[in-house]
Amino acid sequence: MSRFDKYGPIAGGFRAPLNAAITSADVGKIQAVSINGSGKAVIGGPAETAIMGVIVATRPMAANEPIDIMTSGEIVEATMTGGTAFTAGAIVYGHAAGTVDATATAGKIIAKMVELDRMVVRCPIATT
Repeated sequence: MSRFDKYGPIAGGFRAPLNAAITSADVGKIQAVSINGSGKAVIGGPAETAIMGVIVATRPMAANEPIDIMTSGEIVEATMTGGTAFTAGAIVYGHAAGTVDATATAGKIIAKMVELDRMVVRCPIATT
């Protein structure tokens, strides 16, 4: 199960309320998120360029509950959204569907794998 390891809540990200609930099926998954017109965190976004950062829920969460969104930090025990392992040195992409993997097609670079399971996140500001 993926989890935040090094995260500075002052400079490493921000907090926003969830637009929709997170179920137990998504606990421990790395998911790319954007912010909608109501200022709420949405899994994925209208396009991959809208991706603002990543989340890793540690428990099921209700809609409107605040969650930390990482824009700069490290995640350990990192796997792709589907559960597949990354390879060391892989570039990590976030997609409009909220998935995180090593596939460049229609993805925004959000991180790099330093080891097999340690992801260094440096997610740039969304342009749309």
